[in-house]
This record gives sequence, C-alpha cells and structure tokens, in this order.
Amino acid sequence: MKLVKRSQSVTKKQNGLGISRRSFVKNTSIAAGSAAVGASLFAPGMMRKAEAKSVDPEAKTEIKRTICSHCSVGCGIYAEVQNGVWTGQEPAFDHPFNAGGHCAKGAALREHGHGERRLKYPMKLEGGKWKKLSWEQAIEEIGNKALEIREQSGPDSVYFLGSAKHNNEQAYLFRKMASLWGTNNVDHQARICHSTTVAGVANTWGYGAMTNSFNDMHNCKSMLFIGSNPAEAHPVAMQHILIAKEKNNCKIVVADPRRTRTAAKSDHYVSLRPGTDVSFVWGVLWHVFKNKWEDKEFIRQRVFGMEEIRAEVAKWNPEEVERVTGVSEQDVYQTAKLLSENRPGCIVWCMGGTQHTTGNNNTRAYCVLELALGNIGKSGGGANIFRGHDNVQGATDLGVLSHTLPGYYGLADGSWQHWSRVWGLEFDWVKNRFDQAKYNGKKPMNNMGIPVSRWIDGVLEDKDKIEQNDNIRAMFYWGHAVNSQTRGPEMKKAMAKLDMMVIVDPYPTHAAVMNDRSDGIYLLPATTQFETTGSVTASNRSIQWRDQVIEPLFESKPDHEIMYLLTKKLGFSDQLFKNIEVKGNQPVIEDITREFNQGMWTIGYTGQSPERLKQHQKNWHTFHKTTLEGEGGPASGETYGLPWPCWGTAEMKHPGTHILYDVSKPVAQGGGNFRARFGVEFEGNNILAEDSFSKGSEIEDGYPEFTDKMLKALGWWDDLTAEEKQAAEGKNWKTDLSGGIQRVAIAHGCIPFGNAKARAVVWTFPDRVPLHREPLYTPRRDLVADYPTWDDSTAIYRLPTLYKSIQDQDKSAEYPIVLTSGRLVEYEGGGEETRSNPWLAELQQEMFVEVNPADANDLGFRDGEDVWVEGAEKGRIKVKALVTRRVKPGMAFLPFHFGGKFEGEDLRHKYPEGCDPYVVGEAANTATTYGYDPVTQMQETKVTLCNIRKA
Repeated sequence: MKLVKRSQSVTKKQNGLGISRRSFVKNTSIAAGSAAVGASLFAPGMMRKAEAKSVDPEAKTEIKRTICSHCSVGCGIYAEVQNGVWTGQEPAFDHPFNAGGHCAKGAALREHGHGERRLKYPMKLEGGKWKKLSWEQAIEEIGNKALEIREQSGPDSVYFLGSAKHNNEQAYLFRKMASLWGTNNVDHQARICHSTTVAGVANTWGYGAMTNSFNDMHNCKSMLFIGSNPAEAHPVAMQHILIAKEKNNCKIVVADPRRTRTAAKSDHYVSLRPGTDVSFVWGVLWHVFKNKWEDKEFIRQRVFGMEEIRAEVAKWNPEEVERVTGVSEQDVYQTAKLLSENRPGCIVWCMGGTQHTTGNNNTRAYCVLELALGNIGKSGGGANIFRGHDNVQGATDLGVLSHTLPGYYGLADGSWQHWSRVWGLEFDWVKNRFDQAKYNGKKPMNNMGIPVSRWIDGVLEDKDKIEQNDNIRAMFYWGHAVNSQTRGPEMKKAMAKLDMMVIVDPYPTHAAVMNDRSDGIYLLPATTQFETTGSVTASNRSIQWRDQVIEPLFESKPDHEIMYLLTKKLGFSDQLFKNIEVKGNQPVIEDITREFNQGMWTIGYTGQSPERLKQHQKNWHTFHKTTLEGEGGPASGETYGLPWPCWGTAEMKHPGTHILYDVSKPVAQGGGNFRARFGVEFEGNNILAEDSFSKGSEIEDGYPEFTDKMLKALGWWDDLTAEEKQAAEGKNWKTDLSGGIQRVAIAHGCIPFGNAKARAVVWTFPDRVPLHREPLYTPRRDLVADYPTWDDSTAIYRLPTLYKSIQDQDKSAEYPIVLTSGRLVEYEGGGEETRSNPWLAELQQEMFVEVNPADANDLGFRDGEDVWVEGAEKGRIKVKALVTRRVKPGMAFLPFHFGGKFEGEDLRHKYPEGCDPYVVGEAANTATTYGYDPVTQMQETKVTLCNIRKA
C-alpha cells in the first residue's frame, strides 16, 4: 500500500537542501491564503480527510479513538487502520471538546504517526559521524556512563529532563525513576510555560489549574484575553469562544502588545507595553473600585487581603497607568466597564502573561481581578488558563518537576514517606539513594532541584556556588525541545561541556545539531503517543484515554519500555516496578494508572480508574457539549473525563469537578470552595470562609483541612470502617491511603481540603502584593528608579540568580527595539515534529520577524528581505523580515517553533541521514536573554531588547 508521504512542493527537493522556496509572503502563516486553514474549523464541508492515496477495499478497517497530541484542548480523533497501517482520520464530531473541529496540526496527525523523517534506530555520535547501535549496546553504554558519573560526582550530576508529551503514566513513571535514582534534578516544559501560573494561582485559592472549561465558556458574558492568542495557539478553543459571542453577545476584550488574530474578533482591543500586565490590571481595578463595581459580598465571604490590594491600586491612577503601560484612560475605563457590566466573565491567559521575571505577580493580579468581580466558582466565570502541550497539565500534576512529587506533594520527609508507602518501599532505602551531604544547610532530597530553565547554569556555574556536590555532567533530553529555552549561545557552551547527552524522542531534535560536539551524544527513538496507550489530561483537568493506533514504527520503543530497560541496567528496576507488571519488557500501563490512583489524594487523581476512563472514551456521544455532563448511558451524571478533583476511590463514583470552587453544588456532585492550605488565621485575622460553604455542608462556615483528629472532634470517626480507621490513624486527607477521611468528609457535605478564603496577598512570596517591576532589559530607563527589579540572589533553586546587576546595565541605546515571541497555528513547541510533517511544512516555510513599517524604513530594509536580529546578550539570528502594522514601532515579534539553523549557519547536514525536518530556521531563543521569575525560575521570553539590521 502506497501512502501519501509528502505534498507536491515538498517532493521537489530531496537533495538535503530542504523544501523548495516560494515567495515569502505566500509562504508565511500571516498571508491571507492560509486563513482558510482557520476558516475550515467552522466550515466542516471544507475539511478533507487525511488518508492514504490508495486504500485496499478488501481490508478490514479498524476504528481507533485517540486524542490529538498537540495543544491542550484535547480534541478527539477517529483513526482508521487497515492491516496495521493508519490510512485515514476523522475529527470526532461526537467528541465533547472539539465536536468535529480541527486545526491544521490536528488534521495532519496521521503523518506524525507515520512520519518518514523520524529517528529509525538508536544512534550515537562518534568521530563526528552518526553510528547505528543496537538497543542493547545503547543502553549498556549510556548506563555505564551514568553509573560512572554517579560514582564520581553523585546522583545530582545526572539530569532527567522529561516531557509534556508523555502520557500520564509515563510522566508518573519518569518522576518516580528520577526519585529512585536519587535526584530532584528533574523537570519538564511546564517550568517554561505555566510554572508562574501554578505558583500564583495555587497560592491564591488552592489549586494552580484552569478553574472552568472550554465548554463552560459558552456561558460567559465577557472574556478578557491577556497574553493569549487562541485563534492561533488553541484554534479549536475559538469554537467555544465564538459560541459565547453568538449565544450571549459575549464581550471579548483582548489585551496584548501585538494585534493578533484573536484581537480581530474582539469588541475591545488594548495594546499594552510588554511587561506591564500588573500595571494594566491595577488600572482596570482602579476604575472598578472607583465606580463601586466590585462584588462586595463575595469579597467579604471568600477573599482575604483585598484592602491591601486597594491600597496598591490607589497608586495606579489613569495618568500613571498610561505613563507605564502606554494605554489611555479611555481604553482602561472601557475594559473595566465591559467586564463589570457583563458578568459572569472569565479571564484567559497564556505564556504572554507567564514568561516574565514578574510572572507570578502577573498571574496573581489576574486572579485578584476575577475575585474582585466575583467571577470565581461560577459557570461562565473563572480563570481559564489554556495550556500549551497535550499533556503539560498531566505531566505537571504527575510531578515531573524539580520542586514537587506527584500530586504537588512537597519535598519534606512526610511527602517522601507518603510516596514510599505507595511504592511499597522502605523510606530509608529511598532516602539513601540521595546524596546525604548538606549544601548551605540543605539536603538534596528536601531541596528543590535545578529547573529546566537553568540547566545551562547547572553545567556552567562554579560548582562551589551550586547547592549540590558537583555540576551537571549528563543530560537526558526525554521528549523536550531545547530551542524553546532562552540563551541559545550559552546553551551551546553547556552542551560542549557535558560528558554525555542522551536524546530520547521520535525525532533527533535541535539539540542533536546545535552543538559542536563530535561524540558523546546518543539518540534513542521513542514512539509517538499513537503507538502506545494511556491517559492524557486536557487543559480543563479532564483525563482522557487513548487507544494504541499502530504498532511502534521502525525500531522505536514506548517511553515506559525505555525506562524499564534503562533502570534494569542502572540497578533499580525491581523497586521501580514493584507494583507494576512488566510483559516482554513493557510495563502494563493500567498498573501504572492504578499506582498513582493510590497516592494522589491532594488533587483527586484517585477516582479515575482505567475502567472509568475507558468507559468515558467509549461514550463520547453521551456527554452534553456545554455542561460536559453524561446524559443517560453508562456515565450518566458524571462530568466528561472525570476532571480532577475526582474524590475518593473509584468505587465512590465521584463525578469529577467541572468548575472548581463552586458552592452551588454539593461536594459529592462536583461542588467545592476555596482550599484551606494556608492555615486558619494570619496576623490575628481569620482566613477561613465566612457564611459561605458548599451546598449541603453540615459545617455552615469556614473550616480547616480534614485530619483524623478533626473527624474525632466532630464525632464522625466511627463513620469509618475498622480497616479505614487503621489506615487513617495519625493521617490527614492527603496521606490516608484508604480514602476513608475523604469519604466521610464528603458524606457530611464537606470538602476534604477545608473551606477558606482566597488570598489576594501572598505573604510567602517576594512581593506580598503583586507589584509592577520593570523588565531586566527595558527601554524605559526613566521607570527603573520607580519600579526596580529585585536584588541579586545567592541561591534560588540551588543557583545564584541575577536581577539588579543586569538591570543596572543600560543596553537601550545599542538595542532599542523591544523583542517578544509567540506561537503560530501551523507549528507547536520547538517544532521538530510539526516541521517534519509535510502537510504543515507546506503552510509555513520560513522563520521570520515581524517589524513595523516605520522601523523597517528607518533601518533600511523591506518586506521579505533577510535581516539580522541581535539580542542584548549578543545572540543573533538571520531571518526574513515581515513588515506589518501588527506590531507597534519599537517592537518586534518572533515565532519560537524553529530550529536547525544557528546564527546564520544551516545545520541540516548535521542531522542523521533522512531525519532532517522539511523546514529549518533560526531558533528565536538564540536571541533571547537572561531573566527568571524568583518564585519558579520561569524564563523571560516576552520582553527583552534587540537591534535589527539588513543582512
């Protein structure tokens, strides 16, 4: 059977030089012709099946149900398979999320599964040449080197960089693997996309996740998009947004430095200066408070610290807001008026709000605005935080992070003891896997590891300044695109210094070619998610099951099988898989699901058994497209995907939680309130809820988290069975492995995590009240004295971190243009898989920079010409100029999906033969600069400085 492997224009050039080039304007995604891709989303008649050129009419067609592996909307797909070959696909018209919608990436999934540019077999770089290896030899050599480094430098010198592309089971296993190796030097993409969201939101009201859903946006009467461009980043989400616009005359406000495609659909567009989100939000609240538009009763009952917010907001009068943000008083007032007069309303943000040194301040300010308007815990309201990768939410929940364990359990001994019980291991054995020394008084087991945003410094920094025994000497890049990280030139230096690089991915990735190494790099071909099965968590917290569509291609292996082979060599596979059956070197996925069900009580990942998830998968058609509630059928009354928290055990049949913190429903039916995770009082003031509680609660006021002692004090202890009593003694709702404490609390109408007020102020963060601070690289030197950054720090996440010393250097004369970045509809993440897809490569063949006509004229270049973009730390890229009024004078925009070129050099020849992407281009982050949020070490990509010159 001959499959369509590439579009005609891609076929024109297979001589190693890439795709034939058309004129730049025709190729770019911004060109008018490509608008049809987005338009097809809303016109099903325009969509075409992705299918084989010839299909055997005699062959039996199997239909597999899978989930798109790109953004986090979670679109359902029917994959058609004949004789083991994926021959066609249809968007699932009966799926509750996409209802037949697809974006360009989703429509091209079949080619991702059968992609011919994939890595075919294990390889290593030796003498500057790629050499084929057997799996046995690759694992033997990699394992020997890792063990040698462990012996010489300790377990923290091996870094495990995980993936938002792993399914939940693989993500959980990855964090467990790093833990049993003995390190917290483990992280994934969430660090550089929504870590400031998780920190800011979780420290405001309890959980750091999307509060409502895409579907619930049908009920919104207003929406504020700030640093979010769903028309390109989450195209199918636009279906839900436009339904609200049509159904409710929903008012759409877009606040973004760049006039995006989403802004084209707005009722009100505000162009704010990059890095001034807090100033803008406080300007909006200034008008809300002045006109008494705030929800006073909601604030009284459910919010702590709003008076401190009022005091800060009072400083942000219209004149000061305009001086800092560039937004006029009329535009700010109009925003406040639209949001106040059209409630309930939601706020949506993405990386435009998070990727800043002040990222945690931004996300907290967004939350405070929604609290002031009384929009949280309500249908049509909420903080709808759109996640970027298909399982970045799940991988975060499952703990692929340097500062938490699965379920957001911290790194204290109590958390390790909890998970040791789940794993069936002695805590002392787990503890002894770690370096036992102390660094600055901190033991590595209980100290946050180096985050992915800073692994470069983990390699290059003076080891005496790092809170671990030695520098990072080996990196596992396990499903991660390094071109999505800042400071490209320094990354190249770090790669040169490493003893070993191991890239585990379906594709070689930019990491394999951007360095100058001649040896010490291993490539291990992992399968795509279409060659395995398991669960994946969408942005709205719904968990979905995927079928395996095809068998592993070439010599690729699923990630969990590779983990088994590696840990068998490293000597701890028996402990890693103690509760998990291994069949023919492949761990049983369902056993992994059941194991994390046993431990993740904190966020309610305990009720979603494989059986319940598969039942939802088989019955997509039975769920309401707005409420997500099962209407009859086997999952009647349950919310699709059992969005967490899904309390208690699977036997409790909790329906999942569609809308977080919703007091209008009983907890047993998905209701809730704000979490009591910050105590019961602060500075002598009550921080528990007042006169507000979930429907049917027997405690009609605020209350703390549930423990065994609390059950006894309430007289509810005897509601537990004898077995539950034994398990719950001395435990709380997070550590009781029987689930009894949760079951009894819910039976009395209470939520296990307590009932408190949301915090408008966070006293454990560097800025108790969110403050505006100028970016490290700012052109507004006149504002630095009024709004300075923080002082340098000697140790954040084990490393020295610079702030003031960078901001004190005035680079604005040499680098006068503000540089920002964002997504395109055709590509995703670092772009390796999407740029290796011929259908997508046809749509967007050039890396480019958007520049305003005034700047282009002043600098002497025209649309479509080559230019050099040089960042303030001297990293530079050669790209095409796209001259457009989409960006203001003094600002430039780069998409971040490109790789395969470095500072003007085409690296295509450095890929293994046949594995180079169809499209290569400069990585935007070669030109980006230093800058990290002090709470999470989120990187600064949305505001830095550059200059641009004609090439």
